[in-house]
Amino acid sequence: MHGLPPDCIRQLASRRDWLRRVGMGLGAVGLQSLLSEALEAAPTAGQEGGVALSPFAPKQPHFPARAKHVIHLFANGGPSQVDTFDPKPLLTKYHGQQLPGEHLKTERQTGAAMGSPFAFRKYGESGIEVSDLFQNVARHADDMCIVRSMHALVPNHEPSLMLMNSGAERVSIVRPSVGAWVTYGLGTENQNLPGFVALCPGGVPIVETQNWRSAFLPGAYQGTHIDTKEPDVTKLIANLKNTSLTQELQRGQLDLIQALNQKHLATRQGDPELEARIQSYELAYRMQMEATDAFDVEREPDHIRDLYGRDLQGRQMLIARRLIERGVRFVQVWHGAGQPWDSHNQIEKEHGRLAKECDQAIGALLTDLKQRGLLEDTLVMWGGEFGRTPTVELPTPGANAPDTKLGRDHNHHGFTMWLAGGGVKGGTIHGSTDEFGFRAQENPTSVHDIHATLLHLLGFDHTHLTFRYAGRDFRLTDVYGEVLHSILA
Repeated sequence: MHGLPPDCIRQLASRRDWLRRVGMGLGAVGLQSLLSEALEAAPTAGQEGGVALSPFAPKQPHFPARAKHVIHLFANGGPSQVDTFDPKPLLTKYHGQQLPGEHLKTERQTGAAMGSPFAFRKYGESGIEVSDLFQNVARHADDMCIVRSMHALVPNHEPSLMLMNSGAERVSIVRPSVGAWVTYGLGTENQNLPGFVALCPGGVPIVETQNWRSAFLPGAYQGTHIDTKEPDVTKLIANLKNTSLTQELQRGQLDLIQALNQKHLATRQGDPELEARIQSYELAYRMQMEATDAFDVEREPDHIRDLYGRDLQGRQMLIARRLIERGVRFVQVWHGAGQPWDSHNQIEKEHGRLAKECDQAIGALLTDLKQRGLLEDTLVMWGGEFGRTPTVELPTPGANAPDTKLGRDHNHHGFTMWLAGGGVKGGTIHGSTDEFGFRAQENPTSVHDIHATLLHLLGFDHTHLTFRYAGRDFRLTDVYGEVLHSILA
């Protein structure tokens, strides 16, 4: 050893250095394995040697799909089923009277029966009854399937949000969101836009970004949050364009950053947060080409702007249509970042205000999608994380408020969602709650059943859309879920 020239000695690695280099090589192999797992999930358009060129490349589902896109309208906080899409005349008859004990409590004791302050009317050839809160939405009754027998697991926002958005109610264990699973399985049709977009104005809801996380799925599939409260498209997406560098210089700069990031990732065993950051750099560069156009509703003609309404919800719904039109796979549209439908007080006033904010825009979205032929392959889904009690919420002990709240408490035992388009049988009602609207009674439908049906419409057997993590094959529906074949067209 000591007889070798000094420059040769410097080139010889120590045992520790050799192990470090081998470790980096194994990290690179791990990275390749991580990306291959994501990209080989299904046969893909644009493959090379069996491996997809991009995690967003369109993929073929298990069988021919009825839907290609999903718009999930999330009424955050829990809208009241008995004041919207599930009429209960007996509540009016027994208004102010005590109901049987099981109707008095979910997480807190409630009071007497509270008849809905809103009138219900029949709509369309199907004669489905909808309250006056949603007169514009109700005009599409013949395109909608009203699921009146939903039930969740607990009457708390956080776990119920997680259940609806990821199929798992445990807040401490983050699972991939529905949109992440959909883009993992299908990819997207536009490589210059995210496959999954969450339109959420004014910040983020409870449990924050866990509502659209990719969790252990590759970071490319996480939702891209857009704060739609900002009407100026140049401010809607911060730092979308670089005013100091040309695109060629940006490309070179990004390539260098990506090369360094890949080396960094290789030493960290495929850290999902770092991998997500790498993907976000690349996507941000590509979005410069198309995002401004997609989010700029000013490019729509006046009659379309007027149809949706020139307000926040109108802008959100119009952006959702423009994204779907451009090939984005999953768009989640939130009504508020806090708990806007969580009407513990004065439900007539609060639900009236909330419905007024979104009824025109949702009705316009359904009208516009149908006129453009997009409703046939776009599944639109509306609902919250649970419903509300048919009984009045009692005043908080010790509160100074002189009135009885005239609101409703959380209720996970029975609530309503509706679906339209994308292969759903319109003009139908699935299931029912009891005569007071408290508990799912006929054809009880779990959140897992809705997820299984959504995936079925997109062409997937929900039991086989899986991802192996920590030695186990995970899926959106866990070990539950039945497809609602009766609501399929």
